[in-house]
Amino acid sequence: MTALEDDFGWTLGVVFRAFIKATNQAVGDLPGGHRGYQILTAATRDQPESQSALCQQLGIDRTVMTYLLDDLERASLVERRPAPTDRRTRLIVATDVGRAQLVELDRRLEHAEAHVLSGLSSGDRETFKALLCRLAGHVNELDPVPSACQAVQDIAASTP
Repeated sequence: MTALEDDFGWTLGVVFRAFIKATNQAVGDLPGGHRGYQILTAATRDQPESQSALCQQLGIDRTVMTYLLDDLERASLVERRPAPTDRRTRLIVATDVGRAQLVELDRRLEHAEAHVLSGLSSGDRETFKALLCRLAGHVNELDPVPSACQAVQDIAASTP
């Protein structure tokens, strides 16, 4: 143990670092990494009404989203389809290959999460995750992050 064991920032940073390393390994071969996973998940499970709605839902800049979708489309994981009600609007739809890949990614990410939380009992894991979700919701209400890009910029700006 170190003198920092009771320091909230240090402990949060250690857990965050372990989570990022484990999940990077889990989604490493997916175009776009974590963002690619979020897009594939949304295209499979949420079926957003448009590419623009997907940008808003995930907090990803429109230009960045275009590049991410290009990469996911080249990998045959998603397709852009004209919306039946307005051909100018593009729907983002997961392909069969994309849906199968998502099942595998979910399995890998579940394993990564279990690895990071392996120091806790099953009950403590559920309690920790529930408290963390509640805290994240509260913190986001106090200081909303308009996009994932902005969150990264905020972190980078605070790094010496």
